[in-house]
Amino acid sequence: MKIAVLGAGNMGLSFSKSFLKYELILPENLHLITRKKEKVNKISKLFPGSKVSAFEDVKEIESDLIIIAVKPQDFYFVVENMSFQLKEDQMLLSIMAGIKIEKIQHHFNHKKVVRAMPNSPTLLGMGITGYTAAEGISFPDLMQIERFLNSTGRSVYLEDENLLDGVTALSGSGPAYFYYIVDAMIKAGTEMGIEENLAKLFVKQTMLGAYHLINNSDKNLEELIKDVASKGGTTEAALKAFEENELKETLRKGILAAEKRSKELSN
Repeated sequence: MKIAVLGAGNMGLSFSKSFLKYELILPENLHLITRKKEKVNKISKLFPGSKVSAFEDVKEIESDLIIIAVKPQDFYFVVENMSFQLKEDQMLLSIMAGIKIEKIQHHFNHKKVVRAMPNSPTLLGMGITGYTAAEGISFPDLMQIERFLNSTGRSVYLEDENLLDGVTALSGSGPAYFYYIVDAMIKAGTEMGIEENLAKLFVKQTMLGAYHLINNSDKNLEELIKDVASKGGTTEAALKAFEENELKETLRKGILAAEKRSKELSN
């Protein structure tokens, strides 16, 4: 299978590296396309054997699958300035946030469109991607797409495209929420007199360990919390302060605000 990546930025290059790492494609079947002509040589060195082009020089794309990995705000620049025509049997996979399938179909004048919402841990091959497809995409084609997406972590197919706004808010934006909480914990540590690098070590290792306990325990989250929060103890004092300040409700409102903004961008 031949793949073209339209938008050779962080996410586009990350996907490409995963495809090559797991030998899903051969280097010579990968075509990377960048808007910035000055980056062609640099990208070529990172991907020996692959074709690398500047967007303005592309007159034809021979690939079976074209991944649209440009920023959403660059979408209209691409459709207004592309000098190539899509073939009927080529498939488009969009990883642009907020741009719906119908809009992609309209502006590219092309029916075979799959839309996916990855998150930043895909850069390490530990991401999760929600994806959906236009009507008429065959099951074998979807399975092929899923193989490529799974090389960057895990993927989940969604029947309803509207759920991608929730996926954007929950997992697409999700890493930033964890960074925000980790940052608050580290700052609390330094306030208590713990040196910053040591506070970072305690917090990051605690987060890593907690993740593995969630993933490997048969207990639900309430039970895991109770295991740590003994009656009258330190954890109970912290949780009581969280409840009094409505931390859980604040987080819920923030995630719903992200979903609302995703819907606004889609429209």
